[in-house]
Amino acid sequence: MVVLRIRNVHKRKYALICLCIAGFIMYRYLGMSGRGRRMSRKVGLCANTSQFTLEGEPFRIIGGSIHYFRVPRAYWRDRLMKMKACGINTLTTYVPWNLHQPEREVFSFQTQLDLQAYISLAAEMELWVILRPGPYISSELDLGGLPSWLLQDSSMRLRTTHPGFIQAVNTFFDKLIPKLVPLQFKKGGPIIAVQVENEYGSFAKDQSYMLFIKEALQSRGISELLLTSDKHKTLKSGGVDGALRTVKLQKLNQRNIQELTAIQPNNPTMVMDYWTGWYDIWGELHHVLPPEDMVSTVREILRRGMSVNLYMFHGGSSFGFMSGALANPSYRALVPSYDYDAPLSESGEYTSKYHLLRDLLSRYKNSKKNTRYAAHYFIQLLTSLPLCAAGGSDSLPDMPVLHYREAYEPAIMYQHLSLWDALSFTEGPFKSTKPVNMENLPVNNRNGQSYGYTLYETIITRGGLLQSGDNVRDRALVFVDRSYIGLFKRQSLELAVPDGKGRRTLSLLVENCGRVHQGRELDKQRKGLVGDILLNNIPLRDFTIYSLDMKPSFLDSLYQAPWKSLSETPSFPGFFMGRLFAYGYPSDTFVKLPGWEKGVVFINGLNLGRYWSIGPQQTLYLPGPFLNSGINQVIVFEEQEGDFKVHFEDQADLGMAADIQ
Repeated sequence: MVVLRIRNVHKRKYALICLCIAGFIMYRYLGMSGRGRRMSRKVGLCANTSQFTLEGEPFRIIGGSIHYFRVPRAYWRDRLMKMKACGINTLTTYVPWNLHQPEREVFSFQTQLDLQAYISLAAEMELWVILRPGPYISSELDLGGLPSWLLQDSSMRLRTTHPGFIQAVNTFFDKLIPKLVPLQFKKGGPIIAVQVENEYGSFAKDQSYMLFIKEALQSRGISELLLTSDKHKTLKSGGVDGALRTVKLQKLNQRNIQELTAIQPNNPTMVMDYWTGWYDIWGELHHVLPPEDMVSTVREILRRGMSVNLYMFHGGSSFGFMSGALANPSYRALVPSYDYDAPLSESGEYTSKYHLLRDLLSRYKNSKKNTRYAAHYFIQLLTSLPLCAAGGSDSLPDMPVLHYREAYEPAIMYQHLSLWDALSFTEGPFKSTKPVNMENLPVNNRNGQSYGYTLYETIITRGGLLQSGDNVRDRALVFVDRSYIGLFKRQSLELAVPDGKGRRTLSLLVENCGRVHQGRELDKQRKGLVGDILLNNIPLRDFTIYSLDMKPSFLDSLYQAPWKSLSETPSFPGFFMGRLFAYGYPSDTFVKLPGWEKGVVFINGLNLGRYWSIGPQQTLYLPGPFLNSGINQVIVFEEQEGDFKVHFEDQADLGMAADIQ
């Protein structure tokens, strides 16, 4: 009997151990990595009560924004792992129409723009996703993420039910939305909510527009919770029936929250964009928000039981010519860095904000209201064991190891190509009686020119007063017979042309410094020369126009150009070529150009972005994945004054900082 009793005890122990093992296996199989098999997936995220529920269980969104198009694809996993390790449960991202559809008949959803792969990676990281597909997104992008070819229509009214805009949106959504439908929560994917447009309350030119966008999403299969997002002053005018209103802010004001709850009293309260910092503008200071201010506001949001999304959690870089601009009170262009003073720096480094935020969010980890849903309840019922036995530790994941950064040896510029010698490698030239703006040039399969520079040349026979009439967008270097005579910009509208004999060539190299990304001036963002240039009050005529969009195909063509050994007095504007040597596995670094004035940097044909001596930004982020082991080509296009070296440092320099007021 004693032996039998002992055997029975052992059997119970073995049974208990087997149940534990079975419970753990079922949790791993049916848990977060296989959520669709365990959950019914019929209800999704709901906002019918004072707090969100996900599949009927209380759920608090603790989100963070990371834009796939601002982070090298090789670093997507790294950035999302760091987000997960900080205690974030939901990823939010915008979708830039202008990058996905650069021409009317051209769509790009590969490599860096593989949105499906990014969302699937978020699911693998056990992150939910709130998608913000626009079509207008702002996000401090050129034209708010809208493609510039829309402006070829002289009557275009963006963000309205103007027929040309509606047709273009429908074409884009026909390509985009079917890629997203299978990734929705009810289909087994991570997308729990979709935002309808963005901040329409500050624009609000067409009462029918938001309803059109909502129906455009739903008619193509979007069935998850819909959101709108506005600043508190424009909440009423930015919403649409059937979509939850959310607010954007940086300072938590009780009155602002009361305005939101008054509009929708029986719904959850969410700060869709809590701004963790701010973007930077050429010629100003680098904006920072003290870490203590950020964390205290997030703490208060959580204390009140609200959901929150951190914009940005990691900003990254607006590589190339992606950056937007402001129109009011005057035109001001944005820098390429989108560091945003976010918890993760531009290069993915941990900041003091990250550590403080991680400490704060770790305290909410074990609260049922702050987790995705009651993840372990099913296992508990099956095993009759404590939750910890089935589910393991609830502590945050370990912080990933940081990438190594290196200060490479300077690249010595050894070859030079003048702008004038590069013109034969552009698309064109084109003849026109009057100036033609960038967007209406017959380039890129007649989709116009989106970014970069445009050179306008005409013949003059006398000197005098040259007047731009504010028709230069946005900045023009002026030459007579290829000798520089002055600069046109928004504030300087007149220029003296020296007298001379005979026929001379007047050239205007016009730069698109970035289209406005917000406000009611979107329809007026055509670039290049947008009207007549007057010489002695007479409009100039008969132009030869060159498109210098600086696309990779143009850079590739320059291999055949007549580069010359760099002399002590090279001509400007011009291209300068050098080499960066990266031995072994390439590391992240930062490009710095002391002694250079203004231009663009290309590494292995990739456009890192603009530099400008006026700051605040002093370095351009160069991710290791952009480099090859061994020799790397460095090309600098400089407008006015250059050194013969390009430096590489192991620290970012975003300029002198000033607290956000």
